[in-house]
Amino acid sequence: MIYTSAQQWRDAAQKKVLLFGMSGLGKTHISNTLRDQGTWFHYSIDYRIGTRYMGEHIADNAKREAMKVPFLRELLMSDSIYIGSNITFNNLAPLSAYLGKPGNPDQGGLAFADYVTRQEQHRAAEIAALMDTKLFINRAHDLYGYDNFICDTGGSICEVVDPEDPNDPVLTTLSDNTLMVWLKGSDTHTDALIQRFDRAPKPMYYQPEFLLSAWRDYLDETGHAESSVDPDAFVRWTYARALAHRQPRYAAMAKWGLTVTADRVASVASADDFADVIASALEDQAAEA
Repeated sequence: MIYTSAQQWRDAAQKKVLLFGMSGLGKTHISNTLRDQGTWFHYSIDYRIGTRYMGEHIADNAKREAMKVPFLRELLMSDSIYIGSNITFNNLAPLSAYLGKPGNPDQGGLAFADYVTRQEQHRAAEIAALMDTKLFINRAHDLYGYDNFICDTGGSICEVVDPEDPNDPVLTTLSDNTLMVWLKGSDTHTDALIQRFDRAPKPMYYQPEFLLSAWRDYLDETGHAESSVDPDAFVRWTYARALAHRQPRYAAMAKWGLTVTADRVASVASADDFADVIASALEDQAAEA
């Protein structure tokens, strides 16, 4: 780790942290809090994916839908209107909408082959955005004068790395340049996330082998043909399984850095609070060594 003790962390002229874990445990909230203090640069992986690496896919998909409407088609063909994504750190809906859900097209679903293509686009984009972390650390410091850097990762980071490989290129780059911190949720957090997802199911990225297995199992269990699957029903059915699939991968990633429970960061309201939480966790880890 780039900080091996609480004192080294507190004395560091540059504090560089990457947060990972399940979506909904506070990664973006903490990152926003630190950014609002004015001394931390906030690098959002999902924002980078949606703007730099999948921005054209998102815009082209919106144009494709607009081309189905004669009035909009005419304006597009004459370059009279512009269609683009208005993605922000706190509104990633354009990215989610493009990623989509597989199933019945009359219910907004994608053909499974098209869905897999978009999943692969996201995988490549996420890896590229993660590998840009060092670039943005330098950019934040050299261009904007930020000494402190927080990388806010998506919940699917564990699906695009191999934490058991000591030479994994993404994890090697991230751990060489940031303190990787797992926000570890409890069973209570997991239950709450499942209930929240059930109320408003959203698109997400899955590891290819997991997705194919889940899709086949769902078709076998329900007896549906691919084109008759309710997209929301499938992602609801898959969500708890996906969380269970990710948990040991997060735990393996934690060996590359530090573990902090979600409860400990829930009360973080300032940069000083955050510094104290990390220092305490480093002390705990040293005591356990």
